[in-house]
Amino acid sequence: MMDSSREPLKPDERGPGDASAKSQGKLALALAVIAIALGVVLGFVYLISVRRLEREVARLSQQTEGFSRLVERAQEQSQMLAQQASQAAASAQAAAQQRDFAKQAQATSEAQAQLARQQAAAEQQKADQATQQAEEFRQEREAELAQLRQALGQIAETRRTAMGLVMTLDSKSIRFDFDKANIKPEYRDILNRIAGILMTLQGYTIAVYGYTDDIGTQTYNLQLSQRRAEAVRDFLVQAGISPTIMSINGFGKSDPRVPGDSEQARAANRRVEIAIVDSKLLMNGVLVPK
Repeated sequence: MMDSSREPLKPDERGPGDASAKSQGKLALALAVIAIALGVVLGFVYLISVRRLEREVARLSQQTEGFSRLVERAQEQSQMLAQQASQAAASAQAAAQQRDFAKQAQATSEAQAQLARQQAAAEQQKADQATQQAEEFRQEREAELAQLRQALGQIAETRRTAMGLVMTLDSKSIRFDFDKANIKPEYRDILNRIAGILMTLQGYTIAVYGYTDDIGTQTYNLQLSQRRAEAVRDFLVQAGISPTIMSINGFGKSDPRVPGDSEQARAANRRVEIAIVDSKLLMNGVLVPK
């Protein structure tokens, strides 16, 4: 045991071991201080680095979000451009189809126009042929009517009309007595000659018109003129002309052939006219001028 009565050593009286321990304590203390300081500095640096890293991370996050938005916009634009490209392709395809349709329509139209021109040329040729045939037919009928007029003109006065001939049987050829409609025997030969010529006709119709003088009422004279036309028609039918091509009409005292009230004028107006109508020319719409 240590003697408590021993006096403490003075500082300058400590031994070498005590000095070494004291130096080590100071060194440890200095190292601790340095370590603490270094820890503080490192902690501060670490804190600064962490904050800097946080700011960098935040900046990078912002940049990442910006890049993400740019990528999204780029994707949207890419999709929009893709849609536009698809629409453009569809439009181009539709335009190509329309162009093909237009070419087909043009080709069809040209073919139809060519066919129409050919048909028009064929119709024009037919029309020209029909016109030529009609002209030839008209000339033939005109020649027939000229011969007929010449033959009938040797019997009684015969004139040309737009549709044929009109033969006048007045007092110079057949005389009707006043208020009479019968045909006297001396005139039957004339009617037989007329019937012989008319029976050779083909494509003609015959109309018989009766007239009177100016004596008497219009009503009575219409009846009298009708009877005179019937008398001539009946004689021609008995001579062999078909009744189906004949018609009659009475005009009374209208349309006098010779004006005046003399006996000669009245005898000339008591007459019958035979109209010979070219029914073929009439049906074909071809009228021969007077």
